[in-house]
Amino acid sequence: MAIRPNSLILSSSSVLLGTGIAFGDGVNHWPTALAALSGAWLLHILVNLANDYGDFEKGADLQGEHDPMRGILVGEISQSQLRKAIYFVLLFLTLPCAYLVTRAGLPVILIAFFSILSAIFYTIGKKPLGYRGLGDLLVLIFFGPVAVAGTYYVQSLEMNLAVFLAGFAPGFFAVGVLTINNIRDYKKDKRVGKNTLVVLLGKSFGKTEYLSIILISSLIPVLIYGLIDDHKKILFSSLICFPAIFVIKNVFEDKDRSSMNAAIGMNVLLCLLYCIIFSIGWILR
Repeated sequence: MAIRPNSLILSSSSVLLGTGIAFGDGVNHWPTALAALSGAWLLHILVNLANDYGDFEKGADLQGEHDPMRGILVGEISQSQLRKAIYFVLLFLTLPCAYLVTRAGLPVILIAFFSILSAIFYTIGKKPLGYRGLGDLLVLIFFGPVAVAGTYYVQSLEMNLAVFLAGFAPGFFAVGVLTINNIRDYKKDKRVGKNTLVVLLGKSFGKTEYLSIILISSLIPVLIYGLIDDHKKILFSSLICFPAIFVIKNVFEDKDRSSMNAAIGMNVLLCLLYCIIFSIGWILR
């Protein structure tokens, strides 16, 4: 319950996109791709565990306010056990990181260091980043360009503008998950002083933010094609804006927790679908 395996589709999508672009560029290094995937999963699990721990510690989570229910709220796991789980994940994370460092060097050390710090201090600590309106920016950066361009780099040992820009799409989709979550939890977050952007700027802002996220993500392939004049088939990924209409409708209606939870699930699947279509388009040119 604390790991939230369904959420790992987001980090998997970022690695898939970086690997797909690398494969399309003639790079085929599967051991590194698998190491990048396992590292992304462990970092994502670390975020989820730390988020449960930090929110519970600050009283931001109450029983009956989460669906699916968080394990720590129903007594399935204690604070002590959750803390130990965080330490174990950090320990296991050294394995893929060590391999990737031997292959790609200093950039991996920097990515791992700042990713771990952001994951832990997102909700843990006296002034957690997620409680100060920084959640959207952190999610965009680490689920987006860092994850995608980082995956590409450790395989190809090269970097280019196209893969960096491509990374923003899954980053924005990840922010979409956070935005829907923050709209859903607006009253609870405001009550406990969790100052998300939605709490600071209002639900209307959150809904406009989500619409903007879909539009920008859909335009990224157009921007990349306009800049490089190649890989025309990536434009098919822009069509993701059409099935996204159903998610946007759910978000703007904001009926109840159940409908917003469904919107989160659909948003995650949109991210995966987008990354698959973009990767295939890049490979087929």
